Amino acid sequence: MNMMKMMKQAQELQAKAGKLQADLAARQYSAEAAGGQIKAVATGEGQLVSLKIDPALVKEGEGEMLEDLIVTAVREAIDKGKADAAKELGKLMPAGMGGLPGF
Repeated sequence: MNMMKMMKQAQELQAKAGKLQADLAARQYSAEAAGGQIKAVATGEGQLVSLKIDPALVKEGEGEMLEDLIVTAVREAIDKGKADAAKELGKLMPAGMGGLPGF
């Protein structure tokens, strides 16, 4: 394989990766905790965009438990986005070349 062909392939891969990253950033991932009483939605970039809490969970003296459940739902939504990004970006690499750095 000559150097020009390799450079062209690298540029094409870089363009595909950039497009895919933009697509992944626009995706939203949801997760639930406490049997669906807490719902979190995050973007593929890991930004929390929505949090819904069933009013039945908001009781005096249970703040710490509620905080833990919220963190669980938010982390799960963000982790889903990261896993999806790694899977999608991994598809861009030719077999045997490993993953993209930073993903």
